[in-house]
Amino acid sequence: MNKVILMGRLTRDPDIRYSTGENSTAVARYTLAVDRRFRRDGDQSADFINCVVFGRSAEFAEKYFHQGIRIVVSGRIQTGSYTNRDGNKVYTTDVVIEDQEFAESKNASAENSAGLTAAYQQSSVPSASSPAPDSVDGFMNIPDEIDEELPFN
Repeated sequence: MNKVILMGRLTRDPDIRYSTGENSTAVARYTLAVDRRFRRDGDQSADFINCVVFGRSAEFAEKYFHQGIRIVVSGRIQTGSYTNRDGNKVYTTDVVIEDQEFAESKNASAENSAGLTAAYQQSSVPSASSPAPDSVDGFMNIPDEIDEELPFN
């Protein structure tokens, strides 16, 4: 099984291009900075993972994703190689994204952006897959009459 799930921040705005031919497809590439779980010598470190996404998801990334935003992605690892202009063989490893979504609210993103370095600057927009918040705190208002139907208090 080839499945990967990552949560991190975009290191730069997605780079989008379109394939040539009669059915052009959007192809977006971005790099996620994924914090490592454990610190070495007290320093936080991160891995920088190259991601590629196709079609409508690529267009969504172009429109809503930008440097510093925290997202969660799932997909598969794909390796490849090519020969560069100097005749050297270059090996690549990318995560081909199958699903991508926001990992924090717009408000949380704006609050966290004040003290971050350039590689981690952030701000975000609400997820297209979830409803927009109805209040300033980032939570959706639930009408009072629904409280009885919720399975929790």
